[in-house]
Amino acid sequence: MPSSRSLTAVRSNEAAPYGIEDRIRRRIVEEVRQRVARIGRAAAMSLVEHLVDFLTTPPRQSASLALFRHRPWPLPQEPWVMAQTWQDLLFAHWQLPASVVRANVPGELPLDEFEGSAWVGVTPFRLTGLRARWMYPLPGLSAFPELNVRTYVTLGGKPGIYFFSLDAGSALAVMAARRFYRLPYFWSEMSARSQGDEIEYRSRRRGNAGARFAARYRPEGPELRTRPGTLEHFLTERYCLYAIDEGVVLRADIHHPPWPLQAAAATLHENTMSPPGI
Repeated sequence: MPSSRSLTAVRSNEAAPYGIEDRIRRRIVEEVRQRVARIGRAAAMSLVEHLVDFLTTPPRQSASLALFRHRPWPLPQEPWVMAQTWQDLLFAHWQLPASVVRANVPGELPLDEFEGSAWVGVTPFRLTGLRARWMYPLPGLSAFPELNVRTYVTLGGKPGIYFFSLDAGSALAVMAARRFYRLPYFWSEMSARSQGDEIEYRSRRRGNAGARFAARYRPEGPELRTRPGTLEHFLTERYCLYAIDEGVVLRADIHHPPWPLQAAAATLHENTMSPPGI
């Protein structure tokens, strides 16, 4: 790929909870302190953090539905199906001729261009709080690294995302996404380690050693909100995704608060994730 033109980082795209988090946190902390007096402080605090996250994730995610005025079209009337939180995310994008990208996108989906060019993104992050509606995140199943390779399309006045590939560290999540969303998910060996503000990220696709990614990245500069008409807004403020199943266009609506972006510094040690010809 050519040199990067756009690098932005996101710590977390979560909305504020409904106002019960502080009460829950105090209650859990006190109860856990009483019950884990015999174990080490580090283990106790880790347990506290996991319990707090377990109980506060659902209201935190549901609260995002109260933030909708930024959306380009109304929230769907149908009940939402699942929720998840993306953390420690890097948006790394490359500008490419539309003709190059067009060859890798199904003809049913018109490319969405910015000032005459197409854009391809590689987006590594940590997925947490994965859950179905009316459920809590399941320990051991709700958090794992994920990396997607994407471009941008638009259909029927609804600009969205088209994924070339999605790699995840959870075999169960890969099977479910392939079956229910018809998305090109792959099970990969992945890690995302924090070192202060810096993230060390690695991914190697199982059964395909040619699909690898390794990078270190960190946020730089103040948090910013994108404005319509800017490149950052074009690349990140998307509220649906598209897939093709036997020639039929499928669209899944998504919702999130506006992305709290920061400029990023990144070193890509290895990146062989792009589709053929890109």
